[in-house]
Amino acid sequence: MPAKILPPPLKPGDLLRVIAPSGALREFEAFERSLEIWRSRGYQLQVSPQVDDKWGYLAGTDETRRHQLAAAWQDPDCRGILCARGGFGSTRILENWNWSNSGLPKWLIGFSDITALLWSLYTAGISGVHGPVMTTLPDETDCSIERLFDWLESSSFTPLKGCGWGGGVVTGTLLPGNLTVATHLLGTPILPNLNGVILALEDVTEAPYRIDRMLTQWRLSGALSQVCGIALGGFTRCEAPPTISSFSVEEVLRDRLGDLGIPVVSDLPFGHDSPNAALPVGVEVTLDGDAGILAIAHPH
Repeated sequence: MPAKILPPPLKPGDLLRVIAPSGALREFEAFERSLEIWRSRGYQLQVSPQVDDKWGYLAGTDETRRHQLAAAWQDPDCRGILCARGGFGSTRILENWNWSNSGLPKWLIGFSDITALLWSLYTAGISGVHGPVMTTLPDETDCSIERLFDWLESSSFTPLKGCGWGGGVVTGTLLPGNLTVATHLLGTPILPNLNGVILALEDVTEAPYRIDRMLTQWRLSGALSQVCGIALGGFTRCEAPPTISSFSVEEVLRDRLGDLGIPVVSDLPFGHDSPNAALPVGVEVTLDGDAGILAIAHPH
């Protein structure tokens, strides 16, 4: 495992840059409310002029979106990068991308399609935050919003409680992400080394057979044999149509992950529905498969 660099804690007055590296921005009202939440905490926000560009379903051309990321990453005054929304597109800008020339490491915050950026940054040895994007932050609970700022400003991590499947207790490196996006990183240089990783997965609007297909690919690729624990968040709106014979998504998760002989905890409060608890990427955590608890391994 490469050493994980935690960017310096954020503090009011810091400059943050807002970019759209993935799908085209549609939820403008939520986006504006999110800007207000960050500003109300005392942060200066610089919104990319191209944040509302559109190129098909993407937030502008690959060149435009790659430029937004590069400009924010290389800005010596910028302390954090806030992603506008998910959707699709971040993997496209990672072709021939590297995280050098950054000076001081800075926070990258987002989830869903932003998984690809977070995992790529993790392979470069820098920790980001799997947490709400700008278009979802206003719908988060007060506790969820506080949790995000608690981590960014003071590295405080409140344990999360879910449903333990057994398997004992393990300590490993937390790697959170969206199952669909992560599956499409298998076999690419973006996929991190998974040895000693506690994989935290969530998804939305994927039928049970698609979840089955993806997890089967993880099994066949050998990737799941490397991880030491699995933390499952929300799999929301993943029901099959009522007219079609199907397993439930819960049955699929149990079938594909329940026989791995490692601690598994499901129903943790992160994912596409609120609350989407912020999870740091690349930090050491403890997963208790019996008690159903995910906690930081070395709290400050």
